Amino acid sequence: MTRMTAAEAAVRILEAEGATQAFGVPGAAINPFYAAMRARGTIGHVLARHVEGASHMAEGFTRARPGNIGVCIGTSGPAGTDMVTGLYSASADSIPILAITGQAPVARLHKEDFQAVDIAAIAAPVTKMAMTVREAAQVPGAFAQAFHLMRSGRPGPVLIDLPIDVQQTVIDFDPDTYAPLPVHRPAMTGPQASRVLDLLAEGERPLIVAGGGIVNADASAELVELAEILGVPVVPTLMGWGTIPDDHPLAAGMVGLQTAHRYGNATFLASDVVVGIGNRWANRHTGGLDTYRRGRRFVHVDIEPTQIGRVFAPDYGVVSDAGAALRVLLAEARRRRDAGTLPDRSAWAESCRERKATLLRRTDFGCVPIKPQRVYQEMNRVFGPETRYVTTIGLSQIAAGQFLHVYRPRHWVNCGQAGPLGWTIPAALGAVVADPSTPVVALSGDYDFQFMLEELAVGAQFGLPYVHVVVNNSYLGLIRQAQRAFDMDFQVSLAFDNMHADEELTGLPKGYGVDHVRVAEGLGCVGLRVTEPDEIATTLRRASQLASEHKVPVVVEVVLERVTNIAMGTEIDAVTEFEDLAETPADAPTALAHRR
Repeated sequence: MTRMTAAEAAVRILEAEGATQAFGVPGAAINPFYAAMRARGTIGHVLARHVEGASHMAEGFTRARPGNIGVCIGTSGPAGTDMVTGLYSASADSIPILAITGQAPVARLHKEDFQAVDIAAIAAPVTKMAMTVREAAQVPGAFAQAFHLMRSGRPGPVLIDLPIDVQQTVIDFDPDTYAPLPVHRPAMTGPQASRVLDLLAEGERPLIVAGGGIVNADASAELVELAEILGVPVVPTLMGWGTIPDDHPLAAGMVGLQTAHRYGNATFLASDVVVGIGNRWANRHTGGLDTYRRGRRFVHVDIEPTQIGRVFAPDYGVVSDAGAALRVLLAEARRRRDAGTLPDRSAWAESCRERKATLLRRTDFGCVPIKPQRVYQEMNRVFGPETRYVTTIGLSQIAAGQFLHVYRPRHWVNCGQAGPLGWTIPAALGAVVADPSTPVVALSGDYDFQFMLEELAVGAQFGLPYVHVVVNNSYLGLIRQAQRAFDMDFQVSLAFDNMHADEELTGLPKGYGVDHVRVAEGLGCVGLRVTEPDEIATTLRRASQLASEHKVPVVVEVVLERVTNIAMGTEIDAVTEFEDLAETPADAPTALAHRR
């Protein structure tokens, strides 16, 4: 039997499982693992500036390509606690990442040793498994189980905590005969597929709600084919955006309280049967359940058994991997098509397209300071279908959901449930590492950008080019808007007069606080600023060219008006519109119905 340290065995298993890209920060308690990585030379590594950043880089890496599992590594104590936000974000969105932490020696775990913390207990609520490995001989089994759990059922993260003496212990391990454990994913049966299609056929105005489970299953092509055979329009969730191209005739728009389209909500309210696949009925999608459910029958297909009925009881539920379900549904749909028994839904689909062409929000504003709607209009003009967008939360993300266009799965990379500020920069870097051939455009408000802006230096150091659009209103915009209900504007302004910002020299108007262009330059990146709406498109094109030329992140700061309220509400039939709606094609020139 081959003899090696437990740390080397762990690295060998990473190789065998195909997890060959890591993001992390070394430290004393994890150095044996780093020594094993260095000796093998098979695991790529990006040095983060903050361990939370490493966890979000791992998320971005996983989310960008099918089959990827990002690995984040840190030492004992605060490195593990820094990872918890990333583990929460990954868990909430069903994203597999592997966190590996160092730990104090086993004999010191109960003695309050330096940087010794029970990270397994801390991480347990936000992982599928969190384990401190106290016996070196258990290391291969622990890593095998980690990959089995991350891939089986509902995907999610795992944390393995390795005491330093465990890492250094020599064990028997044969890497040549190691084999990954079988993956378990439940699958829809033929009779279940027949029942789902029977329920769809009983409705006159059916919809399919496409969730992130379809992205995880890499089954977007199957979704589109099923929709086309049935003639049924598709509503993607925020996590499922891109499963059907936005310009597809059966793409009906997103539904919800915030990241939603006027036409999407109107179409949903007109529907009578809804089949949700790989979704979780998130509250920002449904709003009040009485309004959401009224007059509709529901089918829910999800890989996690306890998701069925969690938010509300569907009329019919099926526990299945989204890809497996779509393949069985496709087989049954083809059989019915060939038998001529599928109902004709062309009139319903045409009514959905009519709403998509007419129920639009205005984007073509020419005022200074710039309105945010104009930014997304110009992004639609400049960035093509190949663009991968990365963003997290805030008014910038909500407006992006209302105005941008996404055409491919995994081209909208967003932490949908957790929404941690600061997520965008590291996640974008992880996405670039995963797929350098696809242009990445990140989007942040000024506060999200400031949360983890030190990670820009990682992009400069490792040559990870992307464009980062920062819409700067010097406000916690979403919280300011939420405070309107309390008749206050309290502790949400980021504005101050920057003593180093001369408006004539820098273009940063007085009162806008942080000079994001100089910050970007100080971290080794390129910074550009826009204050006029007609300069947005030119600057975005230049940013793409500079990113390609210099192989670093390029930050484009767009100075917005201080206060803009973005459309949202508490019910999907009661969304408040704060700006003028589009009355002519010229009001929304990049809307899919009349792009020019």
